Formats: sequence, C-alpha cells, structure tokens
Amino acid sequence: MATVVSTKNNRKLILTAGGVLVFGIAAYGLGRVYPPLGPSAGTIAPAQRYVSPQVGEGDVALGDTSVPELMQTDAFELMVHNPDFRALAASPGFRALASQPQVMAALMANPSAFSALAANPKTFAGVANAALSASSLASSAHSANAALMGLVAGHPSAMQALASQPAALAAIMANPSAFASFASNANAFRDAASNAAADARLASSASAFHQLSANPSAIQALQADPSVFSALAANAAAFKALSGQPAALAATVNSAAAAARQLQSAGISNSALSALAANPQAFALLSGQPSALAAIAGHSQAFAALASHPAALAAIMANASSFSSFASSANSFRDAAANAAADARLASNAAAFKSLAGDSKAMAALQADPGVFSSMAHNALAFASLASNARMMSPQLLAGIASNASSFSRLAANASQLSAASKALQAFDAHSLVASASAANALNAAASQAVLANPQAFSAMMANPKAFAALASQPAALAALSSNQKALAAMAAQPNLAALAANPSFSAALNQAGVSQAASQSHSD
Repeated sequence: MATVVSTKNNRKLILTAGGVLVFGIAAYGLGRVYPPLGPSAGTIAPAQRYVSPQVGEGDVALGDTSVPELMQTDAFELMVHNPDFRALAASPGFRALASQPQVMAALMANPSAFSALAANPKTFAGVANAALSASSLASSAHSANAALMGLVAGHPSAMQALASQPAALAAIMANPSAFASFASNANAFRDAASNAAADARLASSASAFHQLSANPSAIQALQADPSVFSALAANAAAFKALSGQPAALAATVNSAAAAARQLQSAGISNSALSALAANPQAFALLSGQPSALAAIAGHSQAFAALASHPAALAAIMANASSFSSFASSANSFRDAAANAAADARLASNAAAFKSLAGDSKAMAALQADPGVFSSMAHNALAFASLASNARMMSPQLLAGIASNASSFSRLAANASQLSAASKALQAFDAHSLVASASAANALNAAASQAVLANPQAFSAMMANPKAFAALASQPAALAALSSNQKALAAMAAQPNLAALAANPSFSAALNQAGVSQAASQSHSD
C-alpha cells in the first residue's frame, strides 16, 4: 500500500511553502477523522489499515503490538501517504529526531521555541549545556518552585511589592525567620525599613529597604497583607538557595505571579498550582495532549494510583488498547498483575505489575474506577506519546489534578489557555533554575542570559538534559528542526499528529513503512 514518492519529492528534504500548505491540509483532514478532543481521539482503527511486508518475525517482542497497531491508525495512514511529510521524514536529520521519543515529545509541545533556537546551533548548544549543568539542582529547585508558587499565589501583591527591591527581597528570603515578627505589624516594618541602617536585620541592604519604605504602593500592599512575612518564615529552608542572586530572585517572583494569574483564571487552586510548579515539564507534555489531560482529570484517583508505579503506568500507556478489556473487570486486572509473568501484555514489566497488585490502596482506586482502562484505550495515541515520559507523571502532579478535576477538564478544552498556562509555568521554572544555578555558580552570566532568552526550550530540556546535549552535536538534526518550523508547527497543532511523532514506536513504524528506504533511494538517484 506504500505510496510511490517521486524523485523530486525524495530530494526535497526541506518543505517548501506549498508543501507546508499540503501538509496543513492533511493535518486538517486528520483533525476531521480524529478530533483532538472527544471520546474517540487517538483510537486504533478496527480494520487493518496498513500492511507492510517488512515486519519480520523478530521485529516485535511477544505481547508488544505497539508498532503494527500504530501503523493501523488513521493518523499514520495520512502521514505516510503525504508526499511532503515523506520528504521531511526521509531526511537523516528528522530520522535522528524521530528515534528519540522523549525529545520529540518536547519538540511537539513547543516546536516554535525549539525551531528558533536550532537556527543558531551555538546558542542551542549553550542552552542544552546549561540544562545539563543545572540538572543536579533540578530536584531541589522544583521543591522550591512548589513552595514559592504557593507563597506568590497566596500573597501576590505583597510578594511583587518586595520584588520591586530585589536586594531587600533577597535579604528577607536569606533569613525570613528574622522578619516573621512583622507579620503582626506592617507599620513596624515600614518604620524599620525607613531607618534600615539602624536595624541589624536590614543594615546589609539598607539602601534597598529605604527605597522600599519610600514606595507608597509597595508599603500599602505589605500593610494589606503583613502575613506574607510569616508565610516566608514558614518556608525558610526552601528559599535559601534562591536568595544568592537578588535580580534573578525578583524575576522569579514576578514570573511566578504571571503563571499564577494564568492558572487561577482557569479555576486552578493554590494547592494544585504548587503541584504544577514542581512538575512543569510534565504539565507541558500534557498541554500538548489535551485529550490525555482530560482523561486524567476524569479518572484522577485511578491515575494517581498508577503514578505510584511508573513502570507499570508506562507499559499501559504504551499499549493502552491491549488493556481495554480490564475496564469491565478490575478484579481480572488485579489477578493478571499478580501473575504478570504469565500474561504477554504484562510480562516485560512483571515486577512492576506485581508490585502494583500488592499495593492495596492503588488496587482499591482501580477497582473503584476500572473505566480508566477504556479511557486510556480511547486515547491510545495520546497516551502512547507520553509513555516514554511516564516517570514524570508523579503522584504529586496527579493528586494536584485530582484536587481540581473539573477545572482541569475545562482547561483541557481550552487549547489557547492551556498553552499559555504551560508556557508561563515553563518561564517560571527557567527563572527559578537560573536563580538557583547562578547562586551555586553552576551557570555564568552568558549562560543565564541564553536560558532566559529561551525559557520554554530550557525548561523542556531539563526533563532530558543528556538527550538534548547530545542533540546539540548533531548538525543534521538541528538543520531539520530549524528548516521545517512551519511543518513541525502544523504537526504540533493537531494533537493526534503530535502524539504520533512522540510515540516510542514512531521511528520503527516509519522504517517498516519504507520511509527511510525512500531516503536511500533519493541519494542513489
């Protein structure tokens, strides 16, 4: 069934404007076949849609039907039969990208950010290396993110008032317990700040505190919310690492406030905001697959249970249609998981499933909502694209979604609001990591500047810094990324196309469909 591609198209490794238009029409057609939201998004077509003679006996592991099932989807059918996509997919650079599903998932979540960055390989390498350098700080920085987001979301005006004088804010956050007494008397803070040189707590940044005391709007915000001082003291340990770079700290606070406004306008609670702030990369991936986010919101307790067993969750995500039969009997899933080695669907992750079967709390959540299995099967493409990053779907994140399930369901249905919220969170994450890494001497001024000029790309790289650092040394991959911005944007605009590109089986499916062979033929013509 493979479409014959002309020599001219084979040689066209960069899409022309006309090619982008054709590909866009294909994407529109896919949107009609596979609506981005709705119950059937990403389902596997029941009929055999793609038959390839190249699938050999050893190509697919026992029980793993992910490659042939991917090749039977309408999404794959439309993709590989589009000559302009085949021209793009046949290029060595795109094949290098497609072979890394975690990288592709990040690219599809924000293609414009990566395409613009890849146009300057030196800057791309600088940002990727900055992510690698900062990666050791990511865990502590994300914990600080959660605490800071909760603080800023609960005290936005007061925190931005303090951020108007970065040195004063840094002094407070370096020793917040010393300022806790001002929580009961904001006027006392104003008086102390106006004569800062005479107060040991403020003397080291006397000029900044004096300027703060002379700012009527800032003092008014603090007088309206003096409890900000006790809130700061309650999270003293979390903020210490941020206090070493005053300007970066102030920018982080303002970035947090912007992200909080975006999400609060969608009805997201402050507690859920903290969970998102601690998991910005995972939320960015979910924002690129709104049907998966909607499914998680609709079965939040069951997903939170699965998140405690990431290897099992990844296996289900990767091949969701194989688990759909458990929707009618959660007990049968429990029994299968308990004896996972005997079930081809579970055998490759037998230990993980056996651990899940022994988790009474998790099994109770699944027995209460076995529909989670059919929900995942109905959105198989979306979940398969997330499978390689299942470890990022933390119990904390999914519990946060569970606490605000209806608001997240509405947010999933508003693509522009969801995208804006995700990008705002990534910007906050980048600012926070720059503040922490700069204070720890892990980033120099030039690296920090490059990161802050590309915050979404940097935040996404933090999920897999080694992969992006390696990508920086692959000129063909960067060229494919920078030269095909419109085509990649067209793919990302359709969640089903984006899900296909990020699917762990995508590269193998392209090979079996003969796309890579088209490249070889084009080079020999």
